[in-house]
Amino acid sequence: MFRTMRRKNQALSQQENIAILQKATSGTLALLGDNNYTYAVPLSYVYHNNKIFFHCAKTGHKIDAIKKHNKVSFCIIEQDNIIPEKYTTYFKSVIVFGTVHILENESEKRTAIEILAEKYSPHQKEGRLKEIDRELKQLCMIELNIEHISGKQAIELAKQNTQ
Repeated sequence: MFRTMRRKNQALSQQENIAILQKATSGTLALLGDNNYTYAVPLSYVYHNNKIFFHCAKTGHKIDAIKKHNKVSFCIIEQDNIIPEKYTTYFKSVIVFGTVHILENESEKRTAIEILAEKYSPHQKEGRLKEIDRELKQLCMIELNIEHISGKQAIELAKQNTQ
């Protein structure tokens, strides 16, 4: 169903892919938007139990696109070091494919926002819980169920890892 990577020697392992998903703080969500144009939007997220959660407003382009077509991709660039003298970049990136849906259940929504908030404010438990209590009603939480993950690194990094 999903394409295999053409340059397999540059593929990241699933363990490396997950580590990048856990570590990174932002990525780009690609959706099918208005008039069938791709709509790619950067956002903060959290990876948890083979799912990605993010929050947004209850209305707007992203929500309209999700309601229209729930298949998406999500891309994270963990490393992108430009090496001018070699005319290349030393990169590591991960792309996720899956389906998204809006969390309607209040308990699921609360759990998801608590996981997300903990990632970005790990030492502010009391403050983040107060903020969640105050904002939960107007908050929209989206869940991305991962179907496929693929990660790739620059050939130079791949060679370093095998030495």
